[in-house]
Amino acid sequence: MKAIVVTDQAAGTAGMTLAERPEPEAAGNDVLIEVHASGFTPGELSWPSNWTDRLGRDRTPSIPGHELAGVVTALSYGTTGLSVGQRVFGLTDWTRDGTLAEYVAVEARNVAPLPGDVDFTAGASLAMPGLTAWQGLFEHGRLRAGQSVLVHGAAGAVGSMATQLAREAGAYVIGTGRAAGRQTALDFGAQEFVDLENDALEDVGGVDLVFDVFGGDIGRRSAGLVRAGGTLVTIAGPPEARPADGLAIDFVVVPDRPQLSEIVQRVRDGRLRTNIGNVATLDDARVRP
Repeated sequence: MKAIVVTDQAAGTAGMTLAERPEPEAAGNDVLIEVHASGFTPGELSWPSNWTDRLGRDRTPSIPGHELAGVVTALSYGTTGLSVGQRVFGLTDWTRDGTLAEYVAVEARNVAPLPGDVDFTAGASLAMPGLTAWQGLFEHGRLRAGQSVLVHGAAGAVGSMATQLAREAGAYVIGTGRAAGRQTALDFGAQEFVDLENDALEDVGGVDLVFDVFGGDIGRRSAGLVRAGGTLVTIAGPPEARPADGLAIDFVVVPDRPQLSEIVQRVRDGRLRTNIGNVATLDDARVRP
């Protein structure tokens, strides 16, 4: 099969090449999926899990990409809840070859049915941003109606999902980012916008929840904005500062079939819009990641 492979972590996307690789075999509880669309973020090439297996052993050259939509072509022993020919979408395991390929083997529990009225490109774009936003807001942030949430990077893939889900949940949403992202953030539902290059972040005042995708100085300053009993949730690694009277939680998104089903239903209902960047064929992916 065709696949994008990387052999040198330091080379980044410049080290991505199109190659022929053996078609993967489905292990116990796996499904084999013909990939119709895959999501990829260049930053994932810095994740240690892209270069080692579950036991920490080197697994280069590796196939990147962790979110996909496609069709089940084979089931392994122990697989339940899915069938051959079924449309699905979801996340792969972090420490196995990924989705920038014609086929991928993934644990069945990591994917959910993709309704026929949601196209494959939209399905692939939902998995990681949608689950990250859902888990950050509701599992770790315990967001409730009437609360206020500061969403960093509100014009981005994850931030736009978090903005929409928070608004639907009845929260007051303040988005942040660069000036060029202001209108996009507002279009996705932010009620206010802070230009991190020109506005004073501290003028936001107190909020109940901060959803942080940046870390660093922004994360440190954001900790001081969390009201008593509130939470700072981040996907940027261990927080460098914590709220004076609240929680700071860093997390890594995990696959979850019921949550994927909740997210895709919102797309079908028109309550949630995808935020897709560049679209390229597999042949071009090494050039236009």
